[in-house]
Amino acid sequence: MLEKLEDLVKKFDALTERSADPAVLARQDEWRKVVKERSRIEPIVDTFHAYKKAISNSEQAEALRDAESDPDLVEMAADEAKAGREQAAALYEKLKILLLPPDPNDDKNVIMEIRAGAGGDEAGLFGRDLMRMYRMYAESQRWKVEDISVNIGELGGIKEAVFMITGDSVYAKLKFECGVHRVQRVPDTETQGRVHTSTVTVAVLPEAEDIVVEVNDRDLQVDTYRSGGAGGQHVNKTESAIRITHLPTGLVVTCEDERSQIKNRDKAMRVLKSRLYDMYQTQADKEYAERRKGQVGTGDRSERIRTYNFPQGRVTDHRVGFTLYNLPVFMNGDIGELIEGLRLADQTEKLNRPE
Repeated sequence: MLEKLEDLVKKFDALTERSADPAVLARQDEWRKVVKERSRIEPIVDTFHAYKKAISNSEQAEALRDAESDPDLVEMAADEAKAGREQAAALYEKLKILLLPPDPNDDKNVIMEIRAGAGGDEAGLFGRDLMRMYRMYAESQRWKVEDISVNIGELGGIKEAVFMITGDSVYAKLKFECGVHRVQRVPDTETQGRVHTSTVTVAVLPEAEDIVVEVNDRDLQVDTYRSGGAGGQHVNKTESAIRITHLPTGLVVTCEDERSQIKNRDKAMRVLKSRLYDMYQTQADKEYAERRKGQVGTGDRSERIRTYNFPQGRVTDHRVGFTLYNLPVFMNGDIGELIEGLRLADQTEKLNRPE
């Protein structure tokens, strides 16, 4: 590992020189790639330098301890040597995490899909609450949320909601939200105060780029229709809503959020490509996913990943046994602590994975 780190230091120095090269600066696309790669390596290089400094400090303190005869100086040097070793050990563990291969999707925007599962109207109402939770979390991260398709039920709940979140490292933070979310609470429709259990499914798809998923027009069936809604001059008068069917796979995507047919088609295509990317990736990773079943980040949407227990005010993520007793705050978008716990658990699992 140390040899690999020394190579990264050389690469970092070379990238630093290239980023200041006028010839590279003149080619903006190349310059941006150089700067991005340099930024990715920089935390590793900085940590490695700190690690080597801690080792050096520890060795110097040990040499002083062995050379001194004054008891006070010997004790002081021994304490410094111990502190240096402990700091070096902590930095070494941090380096192992930093050297883990990055998820190529981590920097991507996401298409998030929320669907009511078991529980009827209550499932839809909780789906609405989850969408609000993710919107509030996105706002705290300074991300942008853009609706693509929202199907509202009779009581104001969500049968299905599809929306895009754009910003920095969106997929990296939201990818562990994929799965079945279970809620236990007394529904507003319950007259006898009984606790009901309902489920909602959440899918988190990295936005697919054109270079990743190619879609031929001949494989598409595009239908237009009049969008429904609460009323107004525009509703049901123009066929602006879009339904796209991908004939080879049977995937169907609809979008009626915009009044422009062109804008709705553009949004629908973005969702279709992301769903195709997810489907192809799932097929490719199926054998590996089966080996990792039950681990963080499997993406297995048939599993219950989390329970929201309102009577007890707690939320529990079953993949890592992580429980928080601040459910009202959590539902207001303060989900960062759990997301960090899932991220650390995923890193630990990767570190312990056999080569």
